[in-house]
Amino acid sequence: MKNFEIHTLGCKLNYSESSTIAAELEKRGWTQGGVPEIIIVNTCAVTSSAEKKTRNLVSKLHRENPLAAIMLVGCYSALKPELLERWAGVDKVFASANKMSVVDYVVSREVKPSPNFFSTYSISERTRSFLKIQDGCNTHCTYCTVWIARGKSRSDSIEGVLKNIQEIADHGIHEVNLTGVNIGDFGRGTDEDFTKLLKAIVKQKAVNRVRISSLEPELLTDDIIKLVAKNEILMPHFHLPLQSGCDRILSEMRRRYTTAEYAEKVAKIRKLMPDACIACDVIVGFPGETDEEFEITYNFLDSLPISYMHVFPYSRRPRTAANIMENQISEDIKTERAARLIALSNEKKRAFYEQCTGQERPVLIESHVSDDMLSGFTDNYIRVQVPYDESIINTIQNVTVDPCRTVL
Repeated sequence: MKNFEIHTLGCKLNYSESSTIAAELEKRGWTQGGVPEIIIVNTCAVTSSAEKKTRNLVSKLHRENPLAAIMLVGCYSALKPELLERWAGVDKVFASANKMSVVDYVVSREVKPSPNFFSTYSISERTRSFLKIQDGCNTHCTYCTVWIARGKSRSDSIEGVLKNIQEIADHGIHEVNLTGVNIGDFGRGTDEDFTKLLKAIVKQKAVNRVRISSLEPELLTDDIIKLVAKNEILMPHFHLPLQSGCDRILSEMRRRYTTAEYAEKVAKIRKLMPDACIACDVIVGFPGETDEEFEITYNFLDSLPISYMHVFPYSRRPRTAANIMENQISEDIKTERAARLIALSNEKKRAFYEQCTGQERPVLIESHVSDDMLSGFTDNYIRVQVPYDESIINTIQNVTVDPCRTVL
């Protein structure tokens, strides 16, 4: 029957790539569903917990489908291929650089080289698509293996991105989320850059909404902030990874900005877009982080007018500089610090929602139904609910934000 399954762990970039792999297999006569002959797992290795989830998932899939050939792609596959090849049920392991060659291998058992950059986008969600515009990273932060797994920074062309956005729009999708490892590095080595790309997208007007995924603070320019502020197509939603609110720790992490520079970026966003959503990532328990330095981070975050945080306990990663640093922090301390920042994040999110209460904002209504309610995100990324009405699915509706509608 040529049936297959595909499972994805990790980031939206993985999700985008998995969607394209599935679409290519379907073009070649394979079908999702039924008893699978092939199972593809797009792996993640950003933390030890992500690796454990991958191991558990592969073990479960092999138990449930002992005759299926399991193929592994993604970051974990790139970092530890020899280990993964020994797992029960695994037929083939593909590194990130040749991830798309899994399609040729499934069809003809040949492994063909992948291009230096391959674009991908998702269309399985009816309302929005995750579009890969960039891959790889040249930053080499001391805690991260993504640059090892995904290689050097490279990206699509503006022409290629616009072509993909038009194809996405032709599927009736209204929102595109620009994804990559370091999307602010778009156009490296060419005369194109991320600002030029955004201007071209605004001019194209193929979709109603475009979101910018995680953007490194040092690559968020005044021009980008102004561009988002004055164009309705670009959503007032920023995701700026901070990682630490202590300058010494930022230096040890090999980050490329200071807390003062980060705070300045946030202030500029707030000046032009008072109701913009500003999210950040924070790592707690980095090697050598003292109690006093954690308090510096906590107080810095408390003082920032951000909307919420993604909090991660530091996870030791082989082949990184931080893995062999002295003064590793105990898991108990990491857990305690993470809990404090998660509580602070919840306070920030509630305050942000309260700030927007009473405002009428455009919401893209999604197809997911819960308790006879539909939900969707405002332009500034507040999830709200509305009574079920099939006719408004995949449309943009003006909705008044109030505590009864919001979903924290």
